[in-house]
Amino acid sequence: MAKTESQSEHVSEIEAALLDAELFVKYKATDRAVKLLRTAIEKNSRSIILRERLREICGEKHPEETARQSLALASLYIEREDFDTAHDRLLEAKQLDERINIASGLEAIRRARRPDLNPQPGPEAHFERRHFTLAGDLSAISVFDAIQVIENAKLTGSLHITGKTNEGLVMFNEGRIVDSDCDGETADAAFERVVEITSGTFEFQKTATAFPQRIKALSNTNLLLDTLRLLDEKKQ
Repeated sequence: MAKTESQSEHVSEIEAALLDAELFVKYKATDRAVKLLRTAIEKNSRSIILRERLREICGEKHPEETARQSLALASLYIEREDFDTAHDRLLEAKQLDERINIASGLEAIRRARRPDLNPQPGPEAHFERRHFTLAGDLSAISVFDAIQVIENAKLTGSLHITGKTNEGLVMFNEGRIVDSDCDGETADAAFERVVEITSGTFEFQKTATAFPQRIKALSNTNLLLDTLRLLDEKKQ
């Protein structure tokens, strides 16, 4: 299909911006290159090539900008069903800026890779009257959001997830996932089953003592992304 005049103009703008940015980088005017690419992205927000170049130029010298671009790129790659690259960009964003919430990106990958796990409408959630720090309905708040809150608050305790047909536990030491229990499985195998629970409720209860570490991932983000990849591979 032939490009429209408007599409051709956008392509020309992007190519011109990239060329000018390269000239600025060549002559050590990195800040000008960054400013130019930011302006170009404001007009072409869905351009992967512009965002990737800005991400590369910023690198470790401007970690917050690099993290923002990585997060935006992850969404664009998910739309293209390039989940491996989306995985890498989400991981990079979280490593560069711990404040970034990548729960929506994780949920998008899960929905796209495993549509069979998408939440189904069900009856209104009800909670028992007992003390807990955090609670919610998985149809409104994903397990990824709950994990993000627990991690950011550096809480020690257990996240109890109740689905329609099964239940699971995820244990945390100061916000880091260290163990899981679900359907007779423990550790990583159990966590895979927990991630598959998308309808039901969750409750987090703090504990005074830490749990033994049976899950030894580099980070919660690594664990979540690797688990989503494994679930996808097992389905194929």
